[in-house]
Amino acid sequence: MSDKKFKSIKEFYPFYLSQHTNTTSRVLHFIGTGLIALLFFTGFLFHQWRFFLLMPVVGYGFAWVGHYFFEKNKPATFQYPLYSLASDFILFYDLLTGKQSFEVNNTRS
Repeated sequence: MSDKKFKSIKEFYPFYLSQHTNTTSRVLHFIGTGLIALLFFTGFLFHQWRFFLLMPVVGYGFAWVGHYFFEKNKPATFQYPLYSLASDFILFYDLLTGKQSFEVNNTRS
C-alpha cells in the first residue's frame, strides 16, 4: 500500500483505481456496493434494522474477496476508511454510467 498521505478524495481516487484493476474484483465490488444500496433502501422502507446491520458484512465481504483472491493486495479501507468507502460509491457510479470499465487494460500480472 502507498505510504503517501492523501488529503482529499480527488487525490485518493486515482490510487484507489490503481488498486482495483482486476475485472473479477471490480465486478465483486460493484455487486457488493449495489447490494449495500439495496439493503439500505429495504431497511429504510420496511423499518428493519437487520438490513442495516448486514450492510458492512455484505459490502466488505464482496470487496475483500476481490482483494484477497483476485487483486492480491490489501484493501485501502485499513488505511483510508472514509476515502475508500466514498471511492467505492464513486467507482460504482462510474461503472454504472460507463465512465469506468469493468475490464482494465494494464501490464500488471
